[in-house]
Amino acid sequence: MISRRKFLAVGSLAGASVLSGNKPLGMNVDDSVFTGSPIVISTWDFGIAANAAAWQILKNKGRALDAVETGVHVPEADPNNQSVGYGGLPDRDGRVSLDACIMDEFGNCGSVAGLEHIIHPISVARKVMEKTPHVMLVGAGALQFALEQGFKKENLLTPASEKAWKEWLKTAKYNPEINVENRLFSPAKLPGNQYNHDTIGMLALDAAGNMSGACTTSGMAYKMHGRVGDSPIIGAGLYVDNEIGGATSTGVGEEVIRNVGSFLVVELMRQGYSPDEACKEAVMRIIRKKPETAKKIQVGFLALNKKGQFGGYAIQKGFSFAVCDQNDQKQLIKSPSYY
Repeated sequence: MISRRKFLAVGSLAGASVLSGNKPLGMNVDDSVFTGSPIVISTWDFGIAANAAAWQILKNKGRALDAVETGVHVPEADPNNQSVGYGGLPDRDGRVSLDACIMDEFGNCGSVAGLEHIIHPISVARKVMEKTPHVMLVGAGALQFALEQGFKKENLLTPASEKAWKEWLKTAKYNPEINVENRLFSPAKLPGNQYNHDTIGMLALDAAGNMSGACTTSGMAYKMHGRVGDSPIIGAGLYVDNEIGGATSTGVGEEVIRNVGSFLVVELMRQGYSPDEACKEAVMRIIRKKPETAKKIQVGFLALNKKGQFGGYAIQKGFSFAVCDQNDQKQLIKSPSYY
């Protein structure tokens, strides 16, 4: 039974969702019907360029799975992006290790963790999904598989990231900062006037009404060798249910893993939450469980439902996400936050 207080609260949230264009709480999942318009969303401002690449596939009625793989290739290959792929900041031993996962409309998924020497871990993850009976390969085994599949072994540690690592070694303090993309490096220290950023998570809905997602990162800078965050873990860093929608995350992966964050967001949407309210509730669970920890970290969630409605929410201010559809291909949205 729903109490009067809960009923009024739900009604208030529903009204706010109607005004924002998102599906209100309490509506049946069946009401979220695909409108026929493709859309792609992704985390952070470098998601704009990633979305543009994905859109080239979506606008030609291509598959969402191909779109998300192609889209995240952009930051993976960008040497100026020091937290995704080539050019990523290394672990405390000076080794660049990458994590990634991908998931399609059929619930198929593939993942790699602790992968070294390969620029596009997302494509290795897709090969794991399509060419093996497994979901995840890690470390040396993931590298062996990648080389067997024809991927080229390369040095991922760029001069800029190596210099940053050697500077860090002078104190060797591991103290991740909130919204590191805004504070760890100044524009003058990075080529192309770029800021450092975090994981890229991408969700796409294609013209056929099918959804896929991808998530890829080089993980926390100066982490312990072998550390794996939420990005390659299905249900934590990424989850897609083609009946409902998808979700992805960014920030301190340990807390996302503890709450199985992306799966939680999708299940909340299944219960009738709009994407933005589902993301907010997932964030609030982290805050309620560890309020003192939450004050010191950043976690953000991004969600897209089957109707093409999207939303995001973060613990701290500063999280942004990019949206690309037939109406606006360069939209960057500042996410609401608790603090």
